[in-house]
Amino acid sequence: MKKTMCMVLSIVLSMGLIACVPVVQPQEAPAVEEGFKPSLDTATSCHINVAGGYDNFEALEAEFDRFNEHYPNVELMFTKVDDYNNMIGTVLDGNDAPDIYVNYSWMYGRDQYKSSIDHAENLADPTLGLDLDCIRSNIILNTGDGTLPMVPVFANTYGMLVNKTLFEKEGLSIPTTYQELVTVCEEFIKKGYKSPLMGFTNEETTSLFSLASYPLFCGTIAKDAEAVKKLNDLDPSAGEYMRPTLEKMAEFMDSGCVNLDECAAIENNYDAVILRFFEGDVPMMTGSGDTVSGTEKRESRSDAFIANPFEYTFVPIPMSDEGANFLDMPNLQFSVNKDSKNLDMANEFMRFLITSEELNNMAQKKGLMSPTKDLSFNSMYAAFGDVPADRILSPEEFGLIDDAVVQFRHADYGVATGTMTVDEAVAAYGSFEQ
Repeated sequence: MKKTMCMVLSIVLSMGLIACVPVVQPQEAPAVEEGFKPSLDTATSCHINVAGGYDNFEALEAEFDRFNEHYPNVELMFTKVDDYNNMIGTVLDGNDAPDIYVNYSWMYGRDQYKSSIDHAENLADPTLGLDLDCIRSNIILNTGDGTLPMVPVFANTYGMLVNKTLFEKEGLSIPTTYQELVTVCEEFIKKGYKSPLMGFTNEETTSLFSLASYPLFCGTIAKDAEAVKKLNDLDPSAGEYMRPTLEKMAEFMDSGCVNLDECAAIENNYDAVILRFFEGDVPMMTGSGDTVSGTEKRESRSDAFIANPFEYTFVPIPMSDEGANFLDMPNLQFSVNKDSKNLDMANEFMRFLITSEELNNMAQKKGLMSPTKDLSFNSMYAAFGDVPADRILSPEEFGLIDDAVVQFRHADYGVATGTMTVDEAVAAYGSFEQ
């Protein structure tokens, strides 16, 4: 028995000693660092010029600084070209042509902007290594032949700035359908608000009326190729395709949601719109992504906002009974000059820039909508990311051209301001001045 007990104790003691031996865990492999990897000699010294129409482009210049962390000897600068749309062709044909330049989809196929397209490198070339998959495919220019002369670096949309503090104060919810929009306007009017929905109304271009109804109009024609063709051809009979939207606009204006006299005091659709919204008594103010981009800088310029700051956001305008449409459009696009003296480095900068991280960084700093697939990173545009896929519309996909859009804007403006009936506006399609 003694021997047996000794053997048992020996076994237990041995197990205890084994248990006390520290267990060495296998070391995890170091994480692979993701992100941009230079493909050229980082000691390369050269000059890259980016041309555009902005007075300043601080968001892009911040990207220059980030790129210089990889290529410290590359000097990058942004140059503003006055009267950009008319002058960019001349600049590209000159001796000091930029390496990278701003381009627009509406320039494609127009003779007066031929140089802007002819000078552009095909950015769809897979050897360039651009991560085009990070961009929402519906806002990439469809050229028909698979070439890509430009790539979006910002996106744009139409919607309305919403004073969330006012909605909370009055116990109301931000509308998501047309009937909710009308109802909430009626409630604000009962509470003494003169014009629950406001916006720029002095001209048809990007007026309150266009911002509200154009996404609805696109929803009625996006899947009708014949309608788009007739509209683009300025066929007078195509005016009938506008009728449902124009009737909705007439109904909306009759509802009393918009006080035209109040809106008439707004002098322009950017600075004046923002500062009027910051007065704090406007529940909803129509605008575009361009409008939103100017809000943060103007908070400090508004005495009313400084005295009584409030929380605000940007949401789609719900002009449909089913809900709002998200009109998804490119805002600013970059092209690479295929005749650049520093073409390899220009392409290298584009490879650096066209990634989710850099495009989101630049959009956040500029205050514009990012062209990437993730809209959740910016709370101002988060509501657009919640719109169902079947209500996301892009003229880049269904092909409505600017000439047709101008016709719609004129017709819509006439109906909304009461200077034309719906029948008159429909019959006038194709005859409005471009």
